[in-house]
Amino acid sequence: MQQVDVLPDYRLFVRFLDGLEGYVNMKSFLFSDQVGVFVDLRDPDRFTQAALVYGAVTWPGDLDLAPDAMYDQIKAVGEWNLD
Repeated sequence: MQQVDVLPDYRLFVRFLDGLEGYVNMKSFLFSDQVGVFVDLRDPDRFTQAALVYGAVTWPGDLDLAPDAMYDQIKAVGEWNLD
């Protein structure tokens, strides 16, 4: 992955090294009962701390998203909606 931009409403724009780009929508996941360790990302200030580390979207506290699952969903439908 080469780029991640934080967007309003708990969304991300991502671009992969091969040029594939799309969106990640985390809002419904973050406010669901399945949120688990990602609960701290409900804080908008914390969510905006998203960064790339070794090609994965990460946040402080060792939170990250699987880039392979993200890539597959974005390639298929242009967006990854975490539910």
